[in-house]
Amino acid sequence: MARIMPIDEESLRLAAEAISAGEIIVVPTDTVYGVACDPRNPDAVAKIFAAKHRPAAKSLQVLFSSVDELADYALDLPVPLDRLSRRFLPGAFSPICVARDGCPLATVRVDPNMHPSRTQGIRVPDSRDTLRILRATGPLAASSANLSGGDSAQTAQQAADALGDSVALYLDGGPTPGPLSSTVVAADIHGRDGIAILREGVIDQNRIRQALHMTAGRHAGTEGHDEDGEERA
Repeated sequence: MARIMPIDEESLRLAAEAISAGEIIVVPTDTVYGVACDPRNPDAVAKIFAAKHRPAAKSLQVLFSSVDELADYALDLPVPLDRLSRRFLPGAFSPICVARDGCPLATVRVDPNMHPSRTQGIRVPDSRDTLRILRATGPLAASSANLSGGDSAQTAQQAADALGDSVALYLDGGPTPGPLSSTVVAADIHGRDGIAILREGVIDQNRIRQALHMTAGRHAGTEGHDEDGEERA
């Protein structure tokens, strides 16, 4: 029987132990439930793909508790995703980072025919429960907690019905907002506004593009200010 527990000190301890042992767990996010593991452990990452029957060609996101953690994992937010991240993170926004040499993540997507050739989608969920879990476990590789092609789980029980005993622990944070997932955006110098929207989710593309235009306008506006930010006449 699937082990479902409320989020408390005991379940957080067990979650951290499971992640350290290379197991997979299910966690709530600010969109849907996700099945998660240590992103540095390739065997654990493989367990997510096996549990979901997920095609190997698809990527996994990595959940962080703060954008400030990216540097520790040799990840960079390219222009203009750095501006969008300041606007939409924490939240249902998944920018595609550039992974530098030395990035320890087993989830990095490598495509020699693309530039950049090493990339990683990331998320900082706007959920107190998820951030609490991430502080206990560290960053987590994650995908929606359902069989590939199935409906995303919005409760721990729905996730357990789909994934069963392949998951070591289900952390129950109550129903999530769902059913839409995060919006995935990559930098693209040839794309409109310098981006490519790979998956439109909670944040629709109009909001994304409006945010880019607003931040570009603010940056242009600083040309009329002196160094201490006061406007020049």
